[in-house]
Amino acid sequence: MAHRILTQIVVTGSRVIGRAAVEAFRHAQAMSAYQKHHGVASGSSGSSNLTGRGALTLDEAYKILHVKPNVEHESILERYKKLFEVNDPKKGGSFYLQSKIHRARER
Repeated sequence: MAHRILTQIVVTGSRVIGRAAVEAFRHAQAMSAYQKHHGVASGSSGSSNLTGRGALTLDEAYKILHVKPNVEHESILERYKKLFEVNDPKKGGSFYLQSKIHRARER
């Protein structure tokens, strides 16, 4: 009698775990297809996906740095240095804003 109950528990548990594994695989596959279709960056690191949409566009980078699109590279670097120093967390600034400024300069 105990063998029968134990067997039923093992079989039922295996079914539950199997269904959960299949469902997790389907979900992962669907998310992968969604990310490919919508151009979302993969990976769990949030550093490359600060805006939730992927990398910054050039227009966003210009707005963050408060420069016009046709400005010289030296002016962009000067503006970057000023904004980066102003937003230094050690001086009471925001690490988030400093990160956005850094990403804008990279762009």
